[in-house]
Amino acid sequence: MQLTFLGTSAGKPTKERNVSALGLEFQQDDKWYLFDCGEATQHQIMRSRLSSGKLSTIFITHLHGDHYFGLPGLLSSKKLDTAFRPLSIYGPKGIKRFLECVLDVSFENLGYELKIIEFEADDLFVFDKFSLKVLALEHSVESFAFYIKENDITNKINEEKLRAIGMEPSALYGELQKGNTIVFRGEELHPEDFMLTPIEGRRVILAGDNVRPDILGEYLEGIDLLVHECTYTQADYDRLKVKVLHTTAKDLGETSQKRDVKNLIASHINPRYNKHASEGVEVIYNEIQQSYKGRLYIADDFDVYRLSRECVIEKL
Repeated sequence: MQLTFLGTSAGKPTKERNVSALGLEFQQDDKWYLFDCGEATQHQIMRSRLSSGKLSTIFITHLHGDHYFGLPGLLSSKKLDTAFRPLSIYGPKGIKRFLECVLDVSFENLGYELKIIEFEADDLFVFDKFSLKVLALEHSVESFAFYIKENDITNKINEEKLRAIGMEPSALYGELQKGNTIVFRGEELHPEDFMLTPIEGRRVILAGDNVRPDILGEYLEGIDLLVHECTYTQADYDRLKVKVLHTTAKDLGETSQKRDVKNLIASHINPRYNKHASEGVEVIYNEIQQSYKGRLYIADDFDVYRLSRECVIEKL
């Protein structure tokens, strides 16, 4: 499982960071999935190893512009690139009206099938390699997280055990994988005797804007990877005259430690934390680390991370 961060800034683009977008890929797959699509996401895709032609599905966490204003340009360019693969977009109520208005006013004829699905909290969607549950967050507009559960691998054949009894790879392997009893050298072989222990699918939460990480409750417990916004340090948030509903580094660290989150990537960083300011992203990292003892990263644009089968995250 591989994640490519295409935009990691909160609210507006900066010279260092574009606004929210994240690509997700699975092993041995010919497509990828996009989570949020802030302005200029198509430019970020062109600068990455991802291809708009292989983009299968887009998920939008909420209807703030820095999370979906990049959709019209991306949809239009997909046509100009003659990338006519069907595309599905999942988003909160209102995303359908927005896209239909844009396409109507611009007289855009996409030339490919576009499906727009509006979801609600607790909706469950099943894809070929994973299931996705929509979880409600707390923000100034309806905002959601996506709980992704990779399919378990249950049909892995014990090839070593079969070779030990003299059976070389053949169509009989496939019959066992399908759950069928076979006959080999006059003896019945039952599938349950020649299958490896199932490999549990990885569990990931990709969250939109949210003031209270613990609202995710039991879904956080022992999660293999949490990708969550972290817009402010606690001190900077406390000094705001007008409070905005975003997560602080202190809250994110404490919640992740309490819920035994295995790997944590913080994103959606406020523009005030940059390389030319008195405080860079290290203040976010340090504040999270005061309470969180798991594997921690602060995402930058074009960072690529791999979550291994052993549920260890590494930056590539």
